[in-house]
Amino acid sequence: MSVVVISILLYVLLPSGFADTKPNIIFILADDLGWHDVGYHDSIIRTPNIDKLAAEGVKLENYYVTPLCSPSRAELMTGRYQIHTGMQHHVLLAQEPRCLPLNEQIMPQKLKESGYTTHMVGKWHLGFCHWNCTPPHRGFDTFFGFYLAGGDYFHHSRMCHGHKYECFDLRDGDLSVAPNYRDQYSTTLFAQKSQEIIRNHKHDKPLFLYLSFQAVHSPLQVPTKYVTMYKDKIHDWDRRTYAAMTTCMDEAIGNVTDTLKENGLLDNSVIVFSTDNGGAVNAGASNWPLKGQKTTLYEGGVRGAAFVWSPLLKRNARGTISKELMYIGDWLPTFIHLAGGNTTETKELDGQNQWTTISEAGPSNRKEVVHNIDPLRPLGPVYKEDEPFQHITSFNPRIFASIRVGRWKLVTGSAGDPTWTTPDEMGFKREIMAHTAVQLYNIPQDHEERWNLADSRPDVVYRLLKRLQFHYERSVLPENMFVSKNGAFDPVTHFDMAWTPWLSD
Repeated sequence: MSVVVISILLYVLLPSGFADTKPNIIFILADDLGWHDVGYHDSIIRTPNIDKLAAEGVKLENYYVTPLCSPSRAELMTGRYQIHTGMQHHVLLAQEPRCLPLNEQIMPQKLKESGYTTHMVGKWHLGFCHWNCTPPHRGFDTFFGFYLAGGDYFHHSRMCHGHKYECFDLRDGDLSVAPNYRDQYSTTLFAQKSQEIIRNHKHDKPLFLYLSFQAVHSPLQVPTKYVTMYKDKIHDWDRRTYAAMTTCMDEAIGNVTDTLKENGLLDNSVIVFSTDNGGAVNAGASNWPLKGQKTTLYEGGVRGAAFVWSPLLKRNARGTISKELMYIGDWLPTFIHLAGGNTTETKELDGQNQWTTISEAGPSNRKEVVHNIDPLRPLGPVYKEDEPFQHITSFNPRIFASIRVGRWKLVTGSAGDPTWTTPDEMGFKREIMAHTAVQLYNIPQDHEERWNLADSRPDVVYRLLKRLQFHYERSVLPENMFVSKNGAFDPVTHFDMAWTPWLSD
């Protein structure tokens, strides 16, 4: 789903009076934000605060997330590929008795080791079947937010029992508080809670704030005043509402950064902005000119809008575009580096410390990104018996999988919706490309993925299939991936209409 990440990192090289100060880290994540849907990507959508920060910082134009929400958040928190944590198959459902594995050390736990205060505001979506799965029990000193994928922006609830009942999903720590905030729009509310944290922060410790917006995930809801901004510019109602939601989120980001400045934190901050996955075209988003959307392995599903801002960037890096390869799992080791910590007690990381890449316009430490390998999805069809690569043994090309190695990207199986969709304001149009079992793209030359080079470069195909098999053999499958049927999770029967952890020790 999507996500926008703004992360505020403090670099170790601070002005003379702050020589021993560790960086404050504030990570802001948007949900389901489309590639085209920020002003600096030539969008009609107004995002002046995002655009200003991006213009003064480093735009990450070769930065990858996963096609879906829970897997991206798992990679962000652990610095490990979703295939190594068992989070590669779809998103976590409310009734699933599993979560991000508890034997994984995650970002707030590692930053607490370096003396940070740790706070989370917004969407979790990494499981809540047991209290130990939830943010206050996984390293966050405070948590104000919700457990599930989404819900009503004003009522802070998600329907259950076949949409018969409205069940609450908003927590302050472990306490269910949704009725106390009824009719308060979540984007604004989450920004206000973040501002409170910033104002109350004591400067004797470094700050980690993870602000994970619900926006711009469906349902499409927003105060009317934002919709009015687009009434003469966007005719499609879904697209217009989505644009209004994005502008509201941008305003919230501006309020948070203003509060950082007012409280003397901004000058020692690095801001990273990212989405969790590509935009959902059927919910108003646009990934134009990229192919595909949320849930797909195409660039429209996995390439994320992202940037880093900081006065601590070297002068040669400020105001630049970085086309160095990065992915969402790189933030954990990057933050640990900035915090002066170490990764000796974590499981083997797939993420790389990219601070020099970002702050000094250096080369990336990464040559490869595994977008996903999910053998639990239905296998792709055999399109033609005589199609090349159908009978190879190095890796089953019908598995839903994709890998980027250098300039090459390989896609196998049923990769998802293979369309290019222009947004309403550009004259809505859809182009569809025929599926083939194996697809190979030269991304720097063809980021729109229009030219499948698999037949002309079988040598590259075989090499990347071997890399997929290498990673597949080291992957782990999800555990307890079923929906509880005994009703113990039922918020109506057991938990006073609130989504609540239901498993005991």
